[in-house]
Amino acid sequence: MTHVQASIAQAVQTLESLRALEANILKAADMVRTSLTQGGKLLACGNGGSAGDAADFTTEYVCRFQGDRQPFPAINLTADGSLLTATGNDYGFEDIFSRQVRGFGKPGDVVIAISTSGKSRNIIRALDEANKLQLQSIALLGKDGGDAKGLATVDLIVPSQVTARIQESHKFILHVICELVDPALKK
Repeated sequence: MTHVQASIAQAVQTLESLRALEANILKAADMVRTSLTQGGKLLACGNGGSAGDAADFTTEYVCRFQGDRQPFPAINLTADGSLLTATGNDYGFEDIFSRQVRGFGKPGDVVIAISTSGKSRNIIRALDEANKLQLQSIALLGKDGGDAKGLATVDLIVPSQVTARIQESHKFILHVICELVDPALKK
């Protein structure tokens, strides 16, 4: 089997494993739908490739996902270089998201935290802050969920050890959530 064929087989196997997450994906979509239709907002964060996934997810709500509709509030907590570097410098890199959750988070909002390992201190601190503020949260994690497992209202743990397959699955899950939520936003 070639490397390409092996990677495709591994990706298909990882995506097939997501069937076990259906109930939690539906819960996550319901949380997002309820928040946005009742005046709340989304606060999304991640590091590296997961930051890119957070950016894409928030863009789907502020711009559009499928077809034209009004914009909905979704903040990409990874977007502001000045804010991230000031917070990292003055407080520490582990606080770059938690301070934003504290500053922007209000009742009815949902925090979406993405980490392929579940070990990112800044993601764990963001989820801790969401809990302190009694905000609902969704954690997209990989491997065994790491230290972030159990901190969110809903965990979506991709049971793979391969970072690339976890990231691909996170993107897939986020797009499925959009597919489930978008029709309610067009009313």
